[in-house]
Amino acid sequence: MEIRNLTTFVRIAEIQNFSKTAEQLGYSQSAVTMQIKQLETELHTQLFERIGKQVRLTRAGERLLPYALEILNAVGKAERIAQEPEQISGKLRIGTCESFVISILPPVILEMSELCPHIEISTHTALVPDLFQMLHQNDIDIMYFLDEKTYYPEWIKVSERPEKIYFTASSESPLAGQKQIPIARLLEEPLFLTEQGISYRYAMEQALAAKGYELHPFWEVGNTDVITRFLLKNKGISFLPEYVIRDYLEEGSLTILDTECSEITMWSQLAYHRNKYVTPQMNIFLDLMQQHIQKRDLSS
Repeated sequence: MEIRNLTTFVRIAEIQNFSKTAEQLGYSQSAVTMQIKQLETELHTQLFERIGKQVRLTRAGERLLPYALEILNAVGKAERIAQEPEQISGKLRIGTCESFVISILPPVILEMSELCPHIEISTHTALVPDLFQMLHQNDIDIMYFLDEKTYYPEWIKVSERPEKIYFTASSESPLAGQKQIPIARLLEEPLFLTEQGISYRYAMEQALAAKGYELHPFWEVGNTDVITRFLLKNKGISFLPEYVIRDYLEEGSLTILDTECSEITMWSQLAYHRNKYVTPQMNIFLDLMQQHIQKRDLSS
């Protein structure tokens, strides 16, 4: 039984598409079909049902999958033992949100570049429901997202951490230092907000709508770095995660506004698909992320 054939089997089980599997693995579709036929011949059973364009595991395929993953993960561990980190190569696709790309991921990616200079990392930013779909379709390897606590049986969740979201403004804002600022007064200020559909903005909008308030932002923009630039110039207020504004809070240029709004907390969550073959670069990234999350907990 060839490792190559097991790898192809697992990838088809992930993607549920022979042609996409061939494209991702760099084979022709006929080669992928031949590998599965070889595996089915060796095991004396059919592993996939192919009805039109739909590809599904048979019951025999479902029974084989966890053992195939166990074998491939054992092979991966053996490779990591034999290889120095700097020799590891391959792609790593991370699905995430733009605020994490700006505020959380850079030091982790920097450390990855020093440990594994030959890997190819790509980040794919999208709304949370789209990230879920991308993980399901194997368009990304790892998902790092911000939302309410979410669980699916096909995920392996590596970590989850509470993230507080605050109304914030320049320390020179007339609202700075005031206590229990009324919502009506808060909304008199120009609002710079992330785009609609972002988890924490939606939660805040729902909380205000329950009190009869509707938001009319001056500017909606997905890039939180752009928003903080306007706040630093005392041009208005925003509603942002603490990790986005932490450095500015520490230096005293931004402040958290004390409002009558209920506190909102989201969760940063790191997960990958249960049926995913965990590559060496995935393992290193997950280890570094857990170390970084622990450091954040200690510094909080």
